Amino acid sequence: MQPQAFYQIVADDFAAVDGIIRKQLTSRVPLVEKIGDYITSAGGKRLRPLLVLLSGKSLGYEDEQLRLLAGIIEFLHTSTLLHDDVVDMSGMRRGRSTANALWGNAPSVLVGDFLYARSFEMMVELGSMDVMRIISQATRVIAEGEVLQLSKVRDASTTEATYMEVIRGKTAMLFEASTHSAATLAQAPVEQREALRTFGDHLGVAFQLVDDLLDYQGDSDALGKNVGDDLAEGKPTLPLIRTMSHGTPEQAALVRHAIQKGGIEDLESIRSAVEASGALVYTAELARDYAERAIACLEVVPANRYRDALIELTRFAVARTH
Repeated sequence: MQPQAFYQIVADDFAAVDGIIRKQLTSRVPLVEKIGDYITSAGGKRLRPLLVLLSGKSLGYEDEQLRLLAGIIEFLHTSTLLHDDVVDMSGMRRGRSTANALWGNAPSVLVGDFLYARSFEMMVELGSMDVMRIISQATRVIAEGEVLQLSKVRDASTTEATYMEVIRGKTAMLFEASTHSAATLAQAPVEQREALRTFGDHLGVAFQLVDDLLDYQGDSDALGKNVGDDLAEGKPTLPLIRTMSHGTPEQAALVRHAIQKGGIEDLESIRSAVEASGALVYTAELARDYAERAIACLEVVPANRYRDALIELTRFAVARTH
């Protein structure tokens, strides 16, 4: 299955979700619509709403409510992107200027708040207390994950366990909420709900591991962001943590110093160190392991083309180069 085939089998649903997003961006304040339209029209993979659609349909759920849920998840994700770019002082995302680079930090934060609020209005419209419970909890966990990551910036003593806690919160939680809420909306049996919840968690972890891997071996043009961004911000990601714990004393010292001071002056030396230490291979293998664990979760989901798409999407997520 080609990557685009994931989207093609739910193309009509995706078009409907885009319509929901445009409709829900309506505001009496022009700047809200302007920034909201800019960030949502940037494209991107839209993996999270895709996961909602594929998960629900794999369980035989075809109700219009599934599209609304996909729109809710995309609004939540977009709001976190607006906030993240301000926190990280990012100037580029998906190959173009970030909203904060164009309009400033204050409007970006406030429009992010608007999207959060709108997503909860949409949840009320959805009318499922169980789904609201899942997504409201996920929203809290994501915020905690971001704050935990912020507290570890330039902290070279960050452990692999803490790193995993960070990525489970800031990234995997919304993947998990996407698949879990779709199964819940479909009123699937508890076993299938739990299987899809765990699937989302494992896929989200694998996805973030690959993201952190690409920060050292990716291409800026393909990534749509600057290679070395994490290092520049002093974020101790797994390739760096692994180099400090399993590299030579010289490699460990180089990485420790780079994390503590931030910046990318030594990016090429760091890239060489994380590669020579085996940290990139370790990170890639861990991503593949989580992907296979995710796929194993789908055994209790009915065999159909939507489940096949979830499996292929998982394999694509760890094989991607951007």
